[in-house]
This record gives sequence, C-alpha cells and structure tokens, in this order.
Amino acid sequence: MLQDAQETELLRKIKRGENQTQDFKFAITDSKKIAKSLSAFANTDGGSLLIGVKDNGKIAGANVDEEYYMIETAAQIFCKPEVKFSAKIWEVENKTVLEIIIPKGTNPPYKAKDANGKYLTYVRVNDENILADRIIVKWMENTCKSRNTKINYSRKEEFVLQYIEEKGSISVSEVIKFLQLTKYEAEDVMIELISVGLIKPEFNDKIEIRYIASETGIEKN
Repeated sequence: MLQDAQETELLRKIKRGENQTQDFKFAITDSKKIAKSLSAFANTDGGSLLIGVKDNGKIAGANVDEEYYMIETAAQIFCKPEVKFSAKIWEVENKTVLEIIIPKGTNPPYKAKDANGKYLTYVRVNDENILADRIIVKWMENTCKSRNTKINYSRKEEFVLQYIEEKGSISVSEVIKFLQLTKYEAEDVMIELISVGLIKPEFNDKIEIRYIASETGIEKN
C-alpha cells in the first residue's frame, strides 16, 4: 500500500514536467555540468532534480550511489559557496529514482565552475538554467543586506519606476527600447534601483527576466 502511494506521488511529480522548480536527468555524467543546475536552483526558488527520469518523463532508473557521489562532488567542489541539498529515493516500476532537493540558498550568489575553470552564476527561468547578468548578481549580493540608502532619481530611474507602477513589470529590453540606451547603460539604470532595493527580479514562467516593485521604505529625493 505504501509502495502504491509512493509510486502515485512520484508519477504525479513527473506528470508536471520540467518547470521552474523541477528538472529531469537521465543520468549524471559530469559533476561540473550538474553544478550549473545546483547553482541555478539555489539562486532562484530552490527545486528538485529527478535523476533516472528521461526528458520525456519516462522512468529509466538510476544508480543511486554513483549519482549521489556526482551530486555531492558538484555541490562541494564545483559550487562556490557549497550548495546544500537533501536526497530522497523512490522505488517505482522496479526502478529507482533519486530525487535531489535543493532549497533556496541563504548565501547567494552561488557560482558554478565551468569547463574553463571560471565560476559563473546561474538562475532558473521557467525550465532553463540561464547565466545571470550584472543586474541579477547585484540583486543577489544585496539580498541579505539591510538598506536605508537615499537615491536621487534621474529621468531614467523615474521612467522605470513609473512604467512598473503602470504595467506591473519591466524588462531590460524595454528599458533599452523606450529610453534609447545601450544594453550596458540600461543595466546600469536597473542596478541603481536594485542596489537600493526598490525593484527585484521576477523569474516565474518568463522567457526574459522581468523586474517588479519591491517594498522597502527607501526615501526618495
């Protein structure tokens, strides 16, 4: 009976498919590559890796000891700081699925070492791990800091805040388009607002990261 309940729960998870907080892995063959996924989940909303499940949701089964070792190596050696995780073993259809559960990190940004030995920061957007830009990294660096900074707004910052107030959110491409800025200039505007906690990123179900208002109580000059 317990086995039936476990099977039902796992199949329900698999049916939801790959998304913001869930990813399927047929097998882990490279600790450096999987470190990217660990970084992305820890930097965003947390999530789970279902190892032994193909992209199409078919259960293939996992070698638990070997897969766990690869994940542990990725988390401890190829992520900086170390990414914490827990594990759960599922027995379904006479096959074993290893679930790696990564909580949202408390010490971002979490970086993953790439093939060239460089540590890069990733975030999870929809069902993909994407490289974080300067804005997101700045937001992570400021996440745990208390801020009481005052900011003198230029017309650029005023435009972004007004646009968010009217439309609900804004993307960097929209800042570039409406303010006629280069990508670097647009990022600087967003970093200014991120730095004092007035805006924050929104990751859920978006192809392009958008930014929304953040309640901070920061004074405006």
